[in-house]
Amino acid sequence: MIALAEPAPNGDAPQMMQIKEISLRENISVKFLEQILLTLKNAGLLHSKMGVGGGYYLARSAGEITLGQIFRVLDGPVAPIKCVSQMAYEPCGCPDEETCGLRLVMGDVRNAIVDILDRTTLADVNKRQNAIRRKLGIK
Repeated sequence: MIALAEPAPNGDAPQMMQIKEISLRENISVKFLEQILLTLKNAGLLHSKMGVGGGYYLARSAGEITLGQIFRVLDGPVAPIKCVSQMAYEPCGCPDEETCGLRLVMGDVRNAIVDILDRTTLADVNKRQNAIRRKLGIK
């Protein structure tokens, strides 16, 4: 998703990449990558074009897709334990869930993670990545 969020070499949008290209660039097996891309496509985060010059591309602009959206599609709920999950809550079995110290702390952890992931877009990631690369003199 980060690679697809980069501007196309010729300046055209959207950036379109073939599975083989992404696989080589990111060192991910084609078979595994196919599953990931299909999942993201089915979730409405990617589109694909068949044939010569085809490939995968973002369904929306990089500034409109958050890491939280991607994370939830690929990994499910963000919560570190189920009793603080808002998507997949399950009681933990402790005697007093409302005052459980571990649950209170894990709720804070969940909220901090969600805050970062839900306000960070692919465009933000690319901007940070490119700034560091420029600083280090890496293309």
